[in-house]
Amino acid sequence: MTYARLTPLAESLPSTVPFVGPETQERAAARPFEARLGANENVFGPSPRATEAMCAAEQWMYGDPESFDLRAALAAHHGITPAHIIVGEGIDGLLCYLVRLMVAQGDAVVTSDGAYPTFNYHVAGFGGVLHKVPYSGDHEDPQALFAKAAEVDAKLVYLANPDNPMGSWHSGADLITAMAQLPKGCLLVLDEAYIDCAPKGTAPDLSADDPRLIRMRTFSKAHGLAGARVGYAIAAPDLITAFGKVRNHFGMNRAAQAGALAALQDAGWLAHVQAQIAAARDRIGQIAHDNGLVPLPSAANFVAIDCGRDGDFAKAVLDGLVARGIFVRMPFAAPQNRCIRVSCGTPDNLDAFAAALPMALADAKNR
Repeated sequence: MTYARLTPLAESLPSTVPFVGPETQERAAARPFEARLGANENVFGPSPRATEAMCAAEQWMYGDPESFDLRAALAAHHGITPAHIIVGEGIDGLLCYLVRLMVAQGDAVVTSDGAYPTFNYHVAGFGGVLHKVPYSGDHEDPQALFAKAAEVDAKLVYLANPDNPMGSWHSGADLITAMAQLPKGCLLVLDEAYIDCAPKGTAPDLSADDPRLIRMRTFSKAHGLAGARVGYAIAAPDLITAFGKVRNHFGMNRAAQAGALAALQDAGWLAHVQAQIAAARDRIGQIAHDNGLVPLPSAANFVAIDCGRDGDFAKAVLDGLVARGIFVRMPFAAPQNRCIRVSCGTPDNLDAFAAALPMALADAKNR
C-alpha cells in the first residue's frame, strides 16, 4: 500500500481549520440557521450590476491571469499604477502567498493574541514562529507590536485596522506615528478588510511606494462578494512583482473578476450598503443595551458585545443563540472572549437575534 509522504512540518501540524463554518453547524443540527450573523458577510448583497456582470461572464474561458481590467480600475480608483496592485483569492489567499514569499522555517512573525487567525494558520504552515502581544483596551497595540518585532527580528508584523474580532480602530494618523518604531527590514501587513465601513481618516495616508507596508483589501465585505473570493494588495512594485513567483495564476475566475470590476464602479450601491451597515450596528447596540449588555464601538460590519463576565459565560450565551438558530461567533482569546460578535443583518435577522438573546442569557446565567 502506498502512503502519502508528508513533510515533517506538515506531519507536525494539527488537521484543523481556523473557523467552523455555519454550513458545518447546520449539517450537525440537521436544520438551517434562522439568522446567519457570525461570518461578517454582507447580507445586503452585491451591486445588481455586479450580479449582472457575473452572470454574463463567459465561463468557458479561463480568467485573465493578470486581472488586467480589474487592476487598471483599482489603480485609477486609488490614484496609483497597476504595478502597485496584486489581485488574489481574497485576503486569505494573498496572506498565504505573502507568507510563502517571506517566511522560512524558524522566521519570526508578530501578531496580536486573538487577532484574525487565518494569518497564524499560514505562518504555521510555512514553519514560521509566531510571537503574540496582548490587546490594549480592546484595540490592537501598534507600539507593542512594533516593539516585539524589534525584539525578535520579525520579518512580518500583522495588524488589522479596523480590527477583527473587536471592531476597534486606530486613526490613520496614529498609525503613521507608530510606524516610526517599525524596525528596519520588517514589513507591516495592514489588513484593511473593513475599511469601507470605517470613519474617514482610518486609512493611513501613505504612498503606495512605501517599502514598510503592504495593505490588504477585499470585495468580500462592503461590496458583498464574499463567495467570489476577490481581494487585492497594494504595495511597492518590487514586492507586488514577487507575488508572480508563487501565486496561482489562474486562481481568479472570470466571473469574480467581472463582478468585482462592476462593484467597484457602482459607488451608489456601496453608499447604500454603508448606510445599511451603520443602521444595523445601531440596532445591534440597542439590542445589547436592552439586555443589560455593552456594545463596543465598531468601525466594521459587526459589533462585539461585552457579556459582562468571562469567556465561559460568553460561550454559554453563544451556545444558547446557536441552539435557537442564530449563528454568531466570539473572540478566541481572553479577555476579548468575554464578548460575542454579531454581524450586521437585515431587520428580520436582527428581530430574530433580539428574540433569542434574552433566552440565551437566561440559560447562561442558570448554568
